[in-house]
Amino acid sequence: MRHRTGEKVAAILNTGEAMDRALGLLAAGDVVAIPTETVYGLAADATRGEAVALIYEKKGRPRFNPLIAHVSSLDMARGVADFSPLAEKLAAAFWPGPLTLVLPLAQKSPVHPLATAGLDTVAVRIPSGFARDLIARLGRPLAAPSANRSGRVSATSAAAAVEEFGDTIPLVVDGGPATVGVESTIVKVADDGLILLRPGGLAAADIEAVAGRKLRRETGGAIQAPGMLASHYAPASGVRLNAREVRPGESLLAFGPMRAAGAAAAARMLNLSGRGDLREAAANLFSYLRRLDAGEAATIAVEPIPDEGLGEAINDRLARAAAPRPRLEGGVPE
Repeated sequence: MRHRTGEKVAAILNTGEAMDRALGLLAAGDVVAIPTETVYGLAADATRGEAVALIYEKKGRPRFNPLIAHVSSLDMARGVADFSPLAEKLAAAFWPGPLTLVLPLAQKSPVHPLATAGLDTVAVRIPSGFARDLIARLGRPLAAPSANRSGRVSATSAAAAVEEFGDTIPLVVDGGPATVGVESTIVKVADDGLILLRPGGLAAADIEAVAGRKLRRETGGAIQAPGMLASHYAPASGVRLNAREVRPGESLLAFGPMRAAGAAAAARMLNLSGRGDLREAAANLFSYLRRLDAGEAATIAVEPIPDEGLGEAINDRLARAAAPRPRLEGGVPE
C-alpha cells in the first residue's frame, strides 16, 4: 500500500511528543503503531476484546494466529502467565529484549482469549524503550504484532508503518529505525524442555548457554505462536533463495563481500552487510526487502546466508517470504 504525495496518512509524532496521545487512544480501545527494538508494532490493549479485534481487522490477520502480550515488568508478566524456575531464569537474563516466552496462562490472566487464539498458553515479552514506558503508564499488557498488513514484510520504521496503513490508523509513533530489525525469538517453556517456535533477534545459542540445555526445533503442527505460518513476511515480488547467479530482470539481495554471477546486471542491488555481519544483516533485512520490492523487478534473488546465530532467523524469514502464498481479491498477499 504505497501512498502518493497528497494522500492522507496517520498522525506521526516522535517518542518525545507521543506519550499522552498514545495513552489516550489505547485507553479508548484504539490502535497505535509504536516502535520496539525488534520491529514496529500495531498496539492495542490486550485485555479488551474489541481492541484486539481491531488489530486483526486492520492487519487482515487470521484469528487463529495468536498475539504476544507485551508487558513492562516481570510482576506484570507473572499476572499474565505462570512462570517455572527456568522461565524466570530466562526472563531475568534477557528481558527487556527480543525474547518471547510461551507459558501456561495464569489462572486470572487479564489477556483476552482473542489475543491467545483460545489457547491455554500465552506468549509474553518485555520490550525496551518507548514501548515499555507506554505499557507501564497504561498499566495493562499490549498486544502489538508487526505494524504491517498480514503476511507482508514487517515494518522497521515509522515510514514503513505509514506505507502499510495510511490514515486507517490514528497515530504512528516515530522512534527511528528498529535496532534489531527482526521479530523476537519465541521459545515455549514446557515440562519436557525448551522448544524453539520462531527464531528471531536473540540467537538460539545465547538462550542455550543460559538455560544449560538445547532448544528443540519444532516445525509444522498447530499454530502456537506468531510467525509460524508457512507464508509470511512476503513482498509483492517473488523471492528466490540461495542464488548463485542473477537472472535477467532480477533484483539482488546480497550478503558479504563476494557476489553472485551476473550481479552487475541486476535491476537493483542492496547488500545486507558488505562485511558479512549477521547482526547488521538482520537489522537491514525488512527495510531492504521493502526497497527492492518498490522496484520494477518481478523477482528478488537472495544470495546464500549462513544458517548460524542470527542467520537462522534471517533464513527463516526469507524462507517464509519465498513460500507460495494464497492471494486475496485484488492480488494482495494474505
